[in-house]
Amino acid sequence: MTILLLPAWGIAAKKPDIAAAQQAIIKLSPRVIRDGRVTGLSVALVQGNRVVLAEGFGETRIGSGDRVKPDTVFRIASLSKAFAGTLAAMLVEEGALSWDDRISAFIPAFRLKSAQAAANVTVEDILSHRVGLPFNTFDRKLEEAIPYPLLVGQLSKVLPLCDPGDCYSYQNIAFSLIGDMVFSVTGDFYSHQVEKRIFHPLDMDTATFGRDALERSDSWARPHVYKSRRWKAVRPNENYYHVPPAAGINASARDMARWAVAQLGHRPDTLTPGVLRATHRARVATPDQLRSSAWRRGRLRDARYALGWRVYDYAGEPMIFHAGAVEGYRAMIGVLPDQDVALVMLWNCENSVPAGLFATVIDRLLGLSAKDWLQLDKLRARRR
Repeated sequence: MTILLLPAWGIAAKKPDIAAAQQAIIKLSPRVIRDGRVTGLSVALVQGNRVVLAEGFGETRIGSGDRVKPDTVFRIASLSKAFAGTLAAMLVEEGALSWDDRISAFIPAFRLKSAQAAANVTVEDILSHRVGLPFNTFDRKLEEAIPYPLLVGQLSKVLPLCDPGDCYSYQNIAFSLIGDMVFSVTGDFYSHQVEKRIFHPLDMDTATFGRDALERSDSWARPHVYKSRRWKAVRPNENYYHVPPAAGINASARDMARWAVAQLGHRPDTLTPGVLRATHRARVATPDQLRSSAWRRGRLRDARYALGWRVYDYAGEPMIFHAGAVEGYRAMIGVLPDQDVALVMLWNCENSVPAGLFATVIDRLLGLSAKDWLQLDKLRARRR
């Protein structure tokens, strides 16, 4: 366990209550594992340029006795999207790309139902989910192991939801066109550029791409699915690894804590203020987020999408956020720039209970009135 306890005295009323957040993590995480039936969980809490808590709970594989640690590697799923937005912002800052650049100018094979619509899709549209396709276009086909290039080629057969730039509709296939853009501009693979420009400078030592790299990690969390009324460890499914910008990254809580430090502006040598401003600036409203879970309904006043990030008004506090889900894994990150704090949670089963812990810890940080987002007593009572 790595914990840096901070003194509670001298903290102004509007300052984050780090001690309360730490206490919530240490006290409630074991209950999340036990009563919430979560296999394994890794948590990191950041203040300023310091990781004030990094801890693992539960097991990397159910029944193995192999404990989750801060350096245990998980799939981070759609938390990967912020890395795509960041890399694009770096290229824009260097003059290699523009947010208004048309995708078709770099990827001539890109087609939509309307040739005019395809000609109008920009880099910014892709990264903010404003391509105009129906929500999650071709995700099911990707899960059926149809190759990504074939799916891109079939986008021309899809009836649009709106014109490019006019509405929000979350994507994985279309979002990953940014990887093709990066190759077109740099002559290098997307994953190599992220490793070189982000992972290595930020000392994200165990962050990688792909299943082979995950399985070579010194400590890695096996994914678990619920079958026959119990959790069962399975081999990681490769499907979403084939769209690296959307969902291809593996990382530990410690890696993600270093990423969070940079998101708070404390690594300007790697993520400049301009890159952070560009990626954190909201582009489009996402009203569906306001009702998608109990804590969102209770706390969010506004929800928008930036470039690979969600932008929430959490009870009056700006929060840069994303969640991620692939088979057997879940992940969340929240960055509160005005409070100079961030929270990361990674877990290795298809269970929503840790999301309630995430909201509980954010509430404690902000000194909000207590709400039972976890419902652990009810969960425990049902199983008696």
